[in-house]
Amino acid sequence: MTVLQTETSNGQVLYGQQSKLAVDNFGGAGRTVADVPAFVRNYALVKAAAARSNAKLGVLIPSIAEALEAACGEIISGQHRSQFPTALVLGGGGTTTNMNFNEVIAARASEIAGLAIHPNDHANASQSTNDTYPTAMALTISELSRNPLEALTALAQAFEDKASEYETTQRLGRTCLQDAVLLSVGQTHRSHATAIRRVAEGLRAATAELDSIPIGATVLGTGIGAPGGYRELCVQDLSNAVGRPLTGSEDLVDALAHLDPYAAIASAGARAAITMAKIAADLRFLSSGPGGGISEVTLPAVQAGSSIMPGKINPVIPEFVMQLSYRIRGAAHTVECAVAAGELELNIMEPVIVDSILNIFEDLTASANTFARKCIKDLAWDGRRLHENIDAGFDRWVVMAAENGYDATTKEVKKARSAGTEATR
Repeated sequence: MTVLQTETSNGQVLYGQQSKLAVDNFGGAGRTVADVPAFVRNYALVKAAAARSNAKLGVLIPSIAEALEAACGEIISGQHRSQFPTALVLGGGGTTTNMNFNEVIAARASEIAGLAIHPNDHANASQSTNDTYPTAMALTISELSRNPLEALTALAQAFEDKASEYETTQRLGRTCLQDAVLLSVGQTHRSHATAIRRVAEGLRAATAELDSIPIGATVLGTGIGAPGGYRELCVQDLSNAVGRPLTGSEDLVDALAHLDPYAAIASAGARAAITMAKIAADLRFLSSGPGGGISEVTLPAVQAGSSIMPGKINPVIPEFVMQLSYRIRGAAHTVECAVAAGELELNIMEPVIVDSILNIFEDLTASANTFARKCIKDLAWDGRRLHENIDAGFDRWVVMAAENGYDATTKEVKKARSAGTEATR
C-alpha cells in the first residue's frame, strides 16, 4: 500500500502533501482551519462516526477502524490542532480541508496501530468532501450559534432590568423627530427587550435547520461508494456525539446543491445587528448634548471623548454597535452571494460561507455583550431636559381633538404656540 509520506507526531508533522500544497497555494488568506477549534473538533467527529460505521458494516477491519477512531479522539480532545494549517477559505469546495483531515488522521492512526493506514482508502472510506464538509460545517455553525444567542439573551435581560428600574418614569415620545405624546421609559426599554428576543428567536430558528445533515450523500447526493445502512449509522452516531437528535437530509441532492439555509442564518444575523444598531442610534441621539442637544439620557462615560476638549464624552458604545452592524451586513451579503453562486449539483463556495458566518457570530456576540455591559447596564434617564421636555407632549391636544374635533384643536395648538405657552399636562 502506498501512503503519503509525513513525519510522525514526534516530528510534529502529521499532514501530508495535499495539505502542504494548500498552504503554498492559499496561505495568508485569513483564518486557518486550526483557528477554528470547533470546526476541527466537529470534522473529527464526522470522521470518527464514519470509522465506527464502516467497522460495523465490514468496510474497515477492526484494527484500522479502532486506530482511526483513536486518532479522531485525540483531535476531538484538542490535540494536534497545529496539524491543520490550511486556509479556511480556499478553492475546490473544501476538498483540501477534507484531505488535511484525512492525512492527519491516517498518519496518526498509522502510528497508533503500527499499520499503513491510507488517507483516502481508510480515513475517507464511504465518504466524499461533498458530504463530510457540509456536515462538519453544519455542526460547527450550530455549535457556535450559542455564543450570539447567549449574548442576545443577556442583552434582552439588560433592557428588561432597565425597564423595571424606570418603570414609571415618563418621557416625551417623538415621531419624525418631532414632539408626540408621552410614554414611560419602562415601555421604551421593554420594547427593546421584545425586539432583541424576537431577533434572537429568528436566529435560533434559522440555525435549527442545520440539524438535518447530508452525511452519506457522498458524491452529488447519490450515495455512491457508501454501503447500505452507512448513512443511518453515521447520523445516529453523530446524534449521540453532539447530544441532540440529528436527521439525515430529506433530499441529498438538494442538500448539496442548495445552501439557502445558510443565507437564512446570515440574514437572521444581519436582522439582529440592524435591530441593535437602531436602538443604539436612538440612545445616541437621546444622549446628545449635554448642553446643546436632547440630553434626556446619560450614557456611561467609558473613556475620554476628545484629545483637545477636556471633559468631552462621546457615545462610543452605541457607535461601536452601529459600526459592527455594517460589518455584519457586509458578511451577510457575502453569504448571499456565495449561496447564489452554487452551480448545478454542488455549491463549492462553502468555505467562504463558513468564514463569513463565523464573522457574523463573532461580531454579534461582541456587539451584544458590549452593549449590555458597557452601556445599558449603567445608563441613566436623568438628563436635565427629561422633565422639561415632558411639557411639550401632545397628550392634552389628542384628548381635546377627540372631544372638539381636529380642526378646532389645531387652532388652539397654534394659539398656544404663538403665545409661547406649550400645553402642560
